[in-house]
Amino acid sequence: MRLTDFWARLEEAFGPGYAASIASDQMLSQLGGRTIEQALAGGEETHVVWRAVVAAYPDRVPARLR
Repeated sequence: MRLTDFWARLEEAFGPGYAASIASDQMLSQLGGRTIEQALAGGEETHVVWRAVVAAYPDRVPARLR
């Protein structure tokens, strides 16, 4: 998954403002306690980070975006 696709999905699932907040403020256990931004900056593959988002917020991510 391209990085631009990742951000588009995140914004579609959460809205632009909330997506930015989640990416910078929420630590996900699936990412080793890192935020989305930290994981991506650390070289984590976008599809791995996206799976972590889906696992952390299963009710927020529509099935078509999974």
